[in-house]
Amino acid sequence: MATALTGLLAGSGAASPESTEMRGVWIASVANTDWPTEPGLSAQQQKDEYRELLDQAAANEMNAVFVQVRPSADAFWPSPHEPWSRYLTGEQGGDPGYDPMRFLVDEAHARGLQFHAWFNPYRIGDPSALTPDHPANQHPEWTFDYDGQRYYDPGVPQAREFVTNAIMDAVQRYEVDGVHLDDYFYPYPVDGASIPDERTFELHGKDFDNIEDWRRDNVNDLVSELDRRVHEARPDARFGISPFGIWRNASSDPAGSDTSGLESYSAIYADTRRWVREGWVDYIAPQVYWPIGHDSADYAALIPWWSRTVAGTGVELYIGQAAYKMGEQGWSDPGQLSSHLTFNARHQVSGDIYFSATSLATNAAEAIARVVADHY
Repeated sequence: MATALTGLLAGSGAASPESTEMRGVWIASVANTDWPTEPGLSAQQQKDEYRELLDQAAANEMNAVFVQVRPSADAFWPSPHEPWSRYLTGEQGGDPGYDPMRFLVDEAHARGLQFHAWFNPYRIGDPSALTPDHPANQHPEWTFDYDGQRYYDPGVPQAREFVTNAIMDAVQRYEVDGVHLDDYFYPYPVDGASIPDERTFELHGKDFDNIEDWRRDNVNDLVSELDRRVHEARPDARFGISPFGIWRNASSDPAGSDTSGLESYSAIYADTRRWVREGWVDYIAPQVYWPIGHDSADYAALIPWWSRTVAGTGVELYIGQAAYKMGEQGWSDPGQLSSHLTFNARHQVSGDIYFSATSLATNAAEAIARVVADHY
């Protein structure tokens, strides 16, 4: 493995200090992953925690933060569409006593950091945790339940329009530098469970004979419409998505990658390659959460595939880096993230985004220090 890695990395070099590549970090709010660290903290405690994360990002030579402001059909700003997030106060709809989104944006900009507002489009969450007046309760025909969780149904036109309007409210009101979606579209498959959208297909299936093609078209509609509306509202803002790292395996499609893992195309109906080819995103940031040499999803196979995918399109390629896995089996080498960036330098990669902020101060602290020393 060491010999193979040396060969893969030979002849490549670190980015220059003057480089304008993306150096981003995700700050997740769902389940209080990064910020706030627990629900119900005072406004001052929330502010102090966020400032500490930004100071850490600046110390690690980052230039952008991707902050999750709509984790579960809720809001980190006074939205006219959806209730306050329970991850702020512990109770959905509970007023935190200030405008977190305004604070989040202003504090990032005060440190020279780009602020990318990160939205999850369809996840609603535990049905029992919703406020009585939540839109999902007011319009159950817009939703379905899957594996105990509730989701907006991507096949319902009114649901897609509602989700888009909820996102655009924040985009129009705050000076965001970017609008970011994660990898959750249709829910990830669970053994023995099927998506209960047959009735939706009967009502809104248009001319599609195949329900899977129709589902992909529904996701395409959301992506292309958000691309149009984001740039209409903020011409200088960047719209991008961080999908699951595999589009399709070559065994399923000759255009796919030399991998054998779960495919976003068929598992969650995300045709990520098409988004790039159609120019519906300014960047794509695949979550390549596997190490160099992985049996079924080799980092060294996926980076060249994604690089070829963006070539000639004008879409930039950022790589989602699995800092949270450092220390786990297969991720014991603290130099691994640095090796990833060295490998990236041989391909058409415009930067990296690290998941997530807490990891960079804990299990991945040594790894990110190596990245900074070697590349930033």
